[in-house]
Amino acid sequence: MSAFENTKCQCGHQNPVGTVLCENCGYPQEPSEENSDEPLEMRYDGIARRSQKSNPSPIDRVWNFFSSVKVAVRLIIITLIAAMIGTIFTQENAFISFDPSTYYEDRYGWIGKWYYKLGFSNTYESWWFIGLLVMIGTSLVICSLDRVLPLYRALKKQQIRKHEQFLTRQKTVYVGEAAGEPEAWTEKFAAQLKRKHYRVTQDNGALLAEKYRFSRWGPYINHIGLIVFLLAVLLRTLPGWSMDNYVTVPEGETVKVPETKYYIKNEKFTINYYTDAELPKELQGTARAKLYETQAVLYTCSADCDDPSKKPQLVEVKHHKIIVNDPLSYKGIKAYQFGFDDTPRLKAVHPVLIDHQTGKTYGPIDLNMRDPKLNFDLGPYSLELRQSYMDFALDAEGRPTTKSRDPNAPAFVFVLKGPELSAQGEPYMYFPKQTDKARFSQDVINGKLGQRYELKVPSMDGVEFAPVETSLNIRYDRAMPYIWFGAGISMFGLLIGSYWQHRRIWLRIDRGRVTLGAHTNKNNYGMRAEVASALRGIGIVVEPKSLDNGRNKS
Repeated sequence: MSAFENTKCQCGHQNPVGTVLCENCGYPQEPSEENSDEPLEMRYDGIARRSQKSNPSPIDRVWNFFSSVKVAVRLIIITLIAAMIGTIFTQENAFISFDPSTYYEDRYGWIGKWYYKLGFSNTYESWWFIGLLVMIGTSLVICSLDRVLPLYRALKKQQIRKHEQFLTRQKTVYVGEAAGEPEAWTEKFAAQLKRKHYRVTQDNGALLAEKYRFSRWGPYINHIGLIVFLLAVLLRTLPGWSMDNYVTVPEGETVKVPETKYYIKNEKFTINYYTDAELPKELQGTARAKLYETQAVLYTCSADCDDPSKKPQLVEVKHHKIIVNDPLSYKGIKAYQFGFDDTPRLKAVHPVLIDHQTGKTYGPIDLNMRDPKLNFDLGPYSLELRQSYMDFALDAEGRPTTKSRDPNAPAFVFVLKGPELSAQGEPYMYFPKQTDKARFSQDVINGKLGQRYELKVPSMDGVEFAPVETSLNIRYDRAMPYIWFGAGISMFGLLIGSYWQHRRIWLRIDRGRVTLGAHTNKNNYGMRAEVASALRGIGIVVEPKSLDNGRNKS
């Protein structure tokens, strides 16, 4: 909108540059509008907005960009599209342990590969998605300020007597004769409006009646709620405000909950399977879990929490049987049953060292898969652990590596020292599983040393299997109450903006002639019906449609 050179109205009131209607009498200030008979633009009652400056500064240009409703709509559409793309494939944070650089390509092909490369696998925590939310929030703030301040100024100092052109260019208009004294006629009409809950102000034959002004603030209350909602969403990205982690707890063990002072123990894990009689025919013969339950105990650390050399002092705070959709809950932190793993895995083995030349046996030793000791004594011999692999494999260059942290194919590299061996010791590679020993050719790797000496578990009594592991999803979200609070404010604003309409009626009597104009921000048919009813109350019978000045399409 352009700025006008002459900002002084014919009524003598000085209006700010950019004003569409005189703040005092409502007379059009734009030259092209003076001789028009089209309905007036009544948004903000014609008050100038900051975004309408004719010579904006750089700051004003930024303000203008974010104050544009079109820009806000485009930002919302872009954000919605990005959010939908983020739901095509599972997000990275939904997995306990996996390699995203290979998972998406292996699972979904070239589409998954580019999905990961473009960052959509981590959409909702990416800098660009958070940036879009910040821009939407900024747009909401500036859009609201750019409009609510002029609206407040216009409604705060409404004049009772308006220019005749202002009245006749409203969407609801009545022009007729006023019988009797102007003040008496106005008083009777005001009494009818008061019965309809209007707040009426009179001034020497002029009248202003108004009701439900509060509904004009509905959109801005809605905006405030959305701003609170977005701020709460952004707070979730800050450390300490939210957590969504996964922990795996073997039965009978206690593990630390990441990013907290809490520890959680899996006292007992129970799993029940459906029988074939309970399953449909196509699923019979398969293992389908019917119930899995973790008897969990939550502890808080009271002392020695950060000292790795000391055992933390734990205090029990909650005991709960966790099943699906029934989490352990304590002071905002919740532990959900996510899954389980009952695959048999080695926990420890107790091998002995056999000297095939002498026929003597030494040991056994206690070899833990996940946390093995570094030195073992077996009579005159000793073993020094130099390297361990939980899931042994060979890479493309033939070098040993591990594929995962789970003991699926454990392997250990020892240095064997003792009689008739070099002072530095001899390297000896040990695979606890017999299948791995054959698959990776343990005897070939160890050569002559393996022909004389052998680490071997004599029987299954020397094998310990890990208990069933339960997977728990640990969550807390301190921003959630603010999210609900913002949503509540937004719904309240939507409610008052949708179910009430701001209605105003202006009236003036000049030389026995009544000119009435009425405006509402929506439902003009209801506005005309209400004016017709008030006129009928003082003996003037008119049809609501006759109050339409012929240009109102609502």
